[in-house]
Amino acid sequence: MIIRSATISDAVWLQKINQQALGYDQSLEFTKQQLQFILNDVNHYLIAVAVDERSGQVVGYIHAELYRELYAEDAMNVLALAVQNERRGIGIGRQLMKWLSEEAEKLQILTIRLNSGSERTAAHDFYRHIGFTEVKTQKKFLKKMK
Repeated sequence: MIIRSATISDAVWLQKINQQALGYDQSLEFTKQQLQFILNDVNHYLIAVAVDERSGQVVGYIHAELYRELYAEDAMNVLALAVQNERRGIGIGRQLMKWLSEEAEKLQILTIRLNSGSERTAAHDFYRHIGFTEVKTQKKFLKKMK
């Protein structure tokens, strides 16, 4: 498995992974637009893909942002960690999280945080297994402006 920074050509794979592994059904065009924005903002976002060396297929990805608050030290905030369903359990998620840890350390950021939906219990087990601690329970609020 190769872990590398994402490129715009990965959008087709990322759209499929988002649909299959996370249940988000956005169009390829939307995925490309969002990915281009993310790739252009290198001071705020990190995004990497896991590539199967044999097939060249992107089988997972991690997306994180700089999390900066007035009341806490800087952290990397994981926005997405996804692996193709049939590739789970073989260490890809762990490799992606290791990549993020190394990148954060280069930036002198010593904390990684994330939120995970309450129904994603397998993900919670994974995060605990790799050293994350659940620190609080929250409600998510959303207001659509139009």
